[in-house]
Formats: sequence, C-alpha cells, structure tokens
Amino acid sequence: MEINVKNYTKKLKGVLVLDNINLQMTSGKIWGLAGPNGSGKTMLMRAIAGLIYPTDGCVEINGKIIGKDISFPESIGILIENPSFIANYSAVDNLKVLASIKKKAGLEEIKRTLCDVGLDPDDKKVFRKFSLGMKQKLGISAAFFENPDLIILDEPFNALDADSVERVKKMIQKKKKEGALIIIACHDKQELSELSDKIIQIAEGHIEREEA
Repeated sequence: MEINVKNYTKKLKGVLVLDNINLQMTSGKIWGLAGPNGSGKTMLMRAIAGLIYPTDGCVEINGKIIGKDISFPESIGILIENPSFIANYSAVDNLKVLASIKKKAGLEEIKRTLCDVGLDPDDKKVFRKFSLGMKQKLGISAAFFENPDLIILDEPFNALDADSVERVKKMIQKKKKEGALIIIACHDKQELSELSDKIIQIAEGHIEREEA
C-alpha cells in the first residue's frame, strides 16, 4: 500500500486546520504522528481515512483519490477519539455487527482479537457497563479484527494499564511484520519513538519535519 498526501489543505469554518500537507507513506512501517494538542494530528488521520474532504489538494491510496475514485480506503481499521458501540451489546456481539458489513471476519477472528487485546470473548457484560479501559480495548479490537492493510490509531494507549499497553504494542508490531501500514498518534514520546519507523512532527496544521 502507498499513501500520497498531496498539497492537502483543510479549512473548517474559516479556520486553517491542515496547511499544505505533503506526505508519502508505504506499507510495512509504523508512522508516528507527534505534536501538541490541536496541532492537526487527528485531522490528518481523518483526512487519510476519508472522514473529511480537502479544501485543496488530495489523498491518494494506491493511486485512487479519496472523495473522487473511492470514498474511503478499501481496507482500513481505525480508532479515533472515544470509541462508541451499541450500549446493550457485549464485546462479541458488537464486533459481529461490524463484521456483518464487509463479511471479512468470522467469529473465530473476533474471539482471537478480543483475546489478543485482553478481553474475554465469553464475557456477557454489555458495553454500557464497560470501564474506560475495556471500551478502549474494544475500540482497538474493532480496528484490528478484519486484518486490514491500513490501521490508524489515535492515542491507542489511553486508559490502558501497563500489561494492556504491552499487548497492544505486540499487536501493532505483528501487523507491521505482516505488511500493514500503521499510523499512530501518541502523546507519550518514548512509546512513539519505540514503536515508529518514522516520526512526523506536526505543528499548527503543517509538517515541521520528519524524523527517522
């Protein structure tokens, strides 16, 4: 997979949130996004995922322009901000609903991913009774269980204990070895540095520098 962000500019209500972003990303690597709150990290993730469209410029996924040739990347798992699910469904039942859309994953993949992240697939507890950490784990499971080629994770370690952080890092590294393209935003500089093959420093909606 190859992602090309070309001269991407986005204004929201007259405010410049992304300013002439140019970026090339390739598979088999972990791309870290660093920068203060409000710098544009999440907006860039939304742009790549097709959740916002540009004021100017474009995002190309394998040569296909988002918003023109395709609406969204064709194989994507995404966790941005607080994950929301059906309040009265269990973890398994929520992922079954998601699985019914693309029909790419079955019960085996759902249960395996829940185990990987540290959730019990046989637990009947419903989402509205989940702790913050459990909600985050289910959000991460939703991003991984269909084995996508592109994974976008915005602050994936929020609300996770140390053991859960290590579990998620193993999942991320495994997907990298399998050839996925992974984009992560994380406020913990050490975690981001350990995981990322390249770090993109963002400030005030533009790329300041790229660090190998």
